Amino acid sequence: MQLADVALLLALSPPDDAALQAFRAVVAPTLANECVRCHGETRPRAQLRVDSRAALLEGGKRGAALVPGDAASSRLVAALRHADDDLKMPPKRALPAEVVAAFEAWIAGGAPWPAGFVLEEADSPTRAAPLADSWAFDPPRRHEPPAVATAGFVRDPLDAFVAAKLEAAGLAPSPEADRRTLLRRATLLLHGLAPTPEAIAAFVADPRPDAWPRQVDALLASPRFGERLAIDWLDVVRFAETNGFEMNQPRSAAWPYRDWVIAAFNDDLPWRDFVRAQLAGDQLGIDAATGFLVAGAWDEVKSPDPELTAVQRDDELHGMVATAGAAFLGLTVGCAKCHDHKFDPLTQRDYFGLRACFEGVQFGTRPWRDAALASELPGRQPLDARRNEERFAPLLAERVRFVVNATNGGEPCLDELELWSVGGAATDAGTTRANVALASRGARVRSSGDYAGNPRHALAHLNDGRYGNDRSWIAAAGSGFVEVELAAPTWVDTLVWGRDREGVFADRLATDYQVELLVAGVGWRVVATSRDRQPPRPLPPLYAGRFDPEPAPTRRLDRGNPVEPREEVSPGPIAALAVPFPEFDADDEPARRLALADWIAAPHHPLTARVAVNRLWQFAFGRGLVDTPSDFGAMGGKPTHPELLDTLALDFAESGGRVKPLVRRLLLSATWCQSSAPRDEALAVDADTRLLWRCLPRRAPAEALRDSMVAAAGLLDLRMGGPGFSHFRPNDNYVRLYEPKEQFGADDFRRAVYATRVRMHPDPTFGLFDAPDGGQPCPRRAHSTTPLQALALAHAPLLVELAARFAARVERETGPDAPLDRQIDRAFALAFQRAPDAVERAAVAAVVRDHGLAAGCHALLASSEFGAIE
Repeated sequence: MQLADVALLLALSPPDDAALQAFRAVVAPTLANECVRCHGETRPRAQLRVDSRAALLEGGKRGAALVPGDAASSRLVAALRHADDDLKMPPKRALPAEVVAAFEAWIAGGAPWPAGFVLEEADSPTRAAPLADSWAFDPPRRHEPPAVATAGFVRDPLDAFVAAKLEAAGLAPSPEADRRTLLRRATLLLHGLAPTPEAIAAFVADPRPDAWPRQVDALLASPRFGERLAIDWLDVVRFAETNGFEMNQPRSAAWPYRDWVIAAFNDDLPWRDFVRAQLAGDQLGIDAATGFLVAGAWDEVKSPDPELTAVQRDDELHGMVATAGAAFLGLTVGCAKCHDHKFDPLTQRDYFGLRACFEGVQFGTRPWRDAALASELPGRQPLDARRNEERFAPLLAERVRFVVNATNGGEPCLDELELWSVGGAATDAGTTRANVALASRGARVRSSGDYAGNPRHALAHLNDGRYGNDRSWIAAAGSGFVEVELAAPTWVDTLVWGRDREGVFADRLATDYQVELLVAGVGWRVVATSRDRQPPRPLPPLYAGRFDPEPAPTRRLDRGNPVEPREEVSPGPIAALAVPFPEFDADDEPARRLALADWIAAPHHPLTARVAVNRLWQFAFGRGLVDTPSDFGAMGGKPTHPELLDTLALDFAESGGRVKPLVRRLLLSATWCQSSAPRDEALAVDADTRLLWRCLPRRAPAEALRDSMVAAAGLLDLRMGGPGFSHFRPNDNYVRLYEPKEQFGADDFRRAVYATRVRMHPDPTFGLFDAPDGGQPCPRRAHSTTPLQALALAHAPLLVELAARFAARVERETGPDAPLDRQIDRAFALAFQRAPDAVERAAVAAVVRDHGLAAGCHALLASSEFGAIE
């Protein structure tokens, strides 16, 4: 950046920003280039040091060199002006007037200096990084939405920022997508599953003006949302459940971290708490969250060679620093390990200050901090024979059905089933919550079958308002259901049930169950299951790191060489970010991590909210406003809409860092709701759709592609949490072998997020669709189209089985004697949520007649449309 550009930037900047920008752009580079050599830590001339603010305030033989707020009284300015023959700096030549003016502006603004930042003569990153490339280091600023000619397009202020860019390029936004496309796009995005044909039909027919917001709210309220978004975060932190390296042994106790991430997104945990838990959850009562620290690879084959041991430990700590820096700050902090960063204002001292915060972290398992704290385990409270609650987003219900698939012994028994209305004047229930399942309120009950010959266990006891074993219902068989029809459609949000409220009996307790509501105008919907309940005690071990109470001192490594340690470095922040590091006890290992967490999560941190918002924008739109989500530095991408990014970041921070409201806002915007259809005139100007003139079409990620196929086949198991299933044959070799399964059982059809992530060996079928291997963080998946993908879809044993099950489902749902056209229509509805056109129907019919219905269904599963987000 030229000095004239700096002067203009300072003139246009608000006063509180101008001083800091002057420091970064001019003051620090000038001091590093011109002054530190003679006035640094080693033999400072005239006893004056200029390498820190404190040193300038203290001054040298002539007294203080700096008087914040008063440039005229600051000896530093007098020296730069060469006004006194005895006080000239630099002594042999005067600096340009623009440089002196920048020093004066800096001092007039209070002489801000990033906390802990110490200038060094050599390899000064501040000197190397021009201000224009350090945009992310400056605090975000709020911008008013611009006035646009296409005002009718604007639903949300963010649309105005998009429209302004389009108008400047001579483009117009695309029309809104149709309802079928919107719901399919949103469900694949937020749930990683295609919607049901019935859900599409209900939305298309819904005349309410708020039909779309209702759909988005329901999708966000579902536990499927956390399962889908967790996949993206697990990619970012390179989570896997094996160690990697040559042995690649499994980590059987790593899954609690995965479940915690899912629960955090489903519970809409504020981003500040999300950050703090992963760095110091052991101090916050959230033990599983520190799985973040040890999510990467670990070489378990140790050596007596001290140099090799030092290299292994160096690799472990480097992975923690680099991943934390990239995940939370969007910075390539790891590049400063061997030398000052060549492009960003990050010093080697910064790197080792961050590394000191992780010095006490060791790979391995540890006991849960306190087995009595149920909140430490992901999922809801364990089942209780006396009373259990099932909470869900408010829905207008006509009936509730409680389905029991298994118990802890004997036929299912319920002493009462309560369905509670929502309080609040905006609901049909009025302002008073009530149990609307009571027979006295007109509710009627039926069941799959009742226990015969015992009046204590009659169906009428299920909703009579009385508790205990003697007033209970027992099913006729080992599984079954009860259903309550309400007197009128009512807004409800809680179901309460128990085996015996009096606490005498604990047998016959439902351990595998689901709760379904018949929602007015929508149909049956599953709102709760037993699958996210916590496992019974005793708690399993936890692969979330061990913490050394007396960690080794952290030393700067010469050129990053682990066997060339130099001076000791204390825990500390990245100085150029100008965010104060919290006070902490440096001898207290967890205090280091908690201080780092609080520094990253500080409300005014310039990077944290920006990086989070950009990741969520990428989640919603397929690409971030910054297309390098883990690199906001000089070598990363620049924001296409910087004013929008800053404004959203401030909104996000001020809202408490809530993820769901931001995702909701993005999906309700006119920008997101645009059609994805290409337009020649727009492609000629912006072929990459960087200006957001349409919704960017893309393929669903590998997990969503696989889960949607399993769901189409009618096999998807929505059981949540706990140890996962494996795509590979079991073995216990010293060096593990991972050979793909060829036969599949019921457990293999759980959601893909619960598949054991094997480092270096993604899912043998769907891993070909750009799933990462856990070796390195993956902030954004590639989108490739290869022959191997087509071959896998055509020949993989899993696809062959899914196609056969898909065909069997179509035959079952259309009837054994249904005409072929009806079968094809149903298959298209399940696969694409639409009807086939005449050409498609004829093509599939020809395949079915020649090769059977399974072949026709296989063709649909393998088609490019099946997993397309359009």
